[in-house]
Amino acid sequence: MIPDYYEFCNSTKIVSGARAIEHIGYELAALGASRPLVLTNAQLLELKVATIVIDALADTDAEVAGVYDAVPVDSSAAVVDDVARAYREAGADAIVAVGGGSVLDTAKGAMIVLTHGGSLMEHRGAESLLGRRAVTFIAIPTTAGTGSEVTSAAVIKDTDRHVKMGFTSLSLLPDVAILDPRLTVGLPPRLTASTAMDALTHAVESVSCVQANPLSDCYAKAAIGLIRDYLPVALDDPRSSKARLALANAALMAGAAFSNAMVGIVHAMGHAAGGVAGIPHGEAMSVLLPHGMAYNLDVACDRYGELLIDLAGVETHAATPAADRGAAAIGAVRSITALLHERTGLPVTLGEMGVQPEQIPDIARAALDDGAMSMNPKQPSYEELIDILKGAL
Repeated sequence: MIPDYYEFCNSTKIVSGARAIEHIGYELAALGASRPLVLTNAQLLELKVATIVIDALADTDAEVAGVYDAVPVDSSAAVVDDVARAYREAGADAIVAVGGGSVLDTAKGAMIVLTHGGSLMEHRGAESLLGRRAVTFIAIPTTAGTGSEVTSAAVIKDTDRHVKMGFTSLSLLPDVAILDPRLTVGLPPRLTASTAMDALTHAVESVSCVQANPLSDCYAKAAIGLIRDYLPVALDDPRSSKARLALANAALMAGAAFSNAMVGIVHAMGHAAGGVAGIPHGEAMSVLLPHGMAYNLDVACDRYGELLIDLAGVETHAATPAADRGAAAIGAVRSITALLHERTGLPVTLGEMGVQPEQIPDIARAALDDGAMSMNPKQPSYEELIDILKGAL
């Protein structure tokens, strides 16, 4: 069904394939940039993942203005401000971000500061993010999960308040996203699984949220099918370039879907749990996805039912009565998480990640205030969130 009104934007250029990194010189030149600051983390440098990009830049006319490798797993407003400082001091004219969601979101935060001045905490309102940005931005993901390389959103931690802040603006979309399987072939099984579940959650939530539209649905359903087909391949053969590139494309498509349709209760709870208890985002998504779907089932049954074919295949979809397909889709997700728990140790409860019962009220309160919750197809009460989170504990 076509909504009475919707919007969809994905202006990022996609460069995907074997040796795609070697196109970076052309892309920088086309954008009028020649002095990139490479943004990454120390582990990616140590593992010689980021050096693939740095070496590729050495064969271009561009000059690396500097390398900033101090981005933590959960980046913060203070780190964003420090990146902006390093960018100015290096005389850079572009950011090439090489990493997972934390690195890419840090780059987006730095763009806000470099465009509008001051510090990141001064720009929490979306009205401050409007207008053309002042920084060229190339995003190169090293995980296949966040989709941040094609999203207009960034999530950055406020360490003083122990919450994750969301920033949203079309000006945060990268100019170019480069997907190269060489950057993800080294991902260990558990990280492969958790990042794939992050992408799966983006896709599922985008289909059920209030801003879902035909274009976001197409991206989401294609992403789910790729994850279903290629996640097992990547776990069986971690160095399969075909599987890694497929998962990278799945994450990108799920990112494009949720960037336009938004996410809901699962991400609201996950952001809150990350802020309060410090648990990894992808693992939180894996645990919370079936619980969030179960809460939404009465209003999103038909929408979830449409996903059964993508989650479990044609035969399962055909053999399941139409009225039961929504619940069967939740069952398919639970089967996936159980398999990943068995194969990689990915947790299936919040307790396995160290969440304590006494933290549940704080997580529930933070989830209620999370912007993602406003896009959920129905709005939970504080007491309902307590029950959901206890059920996931």
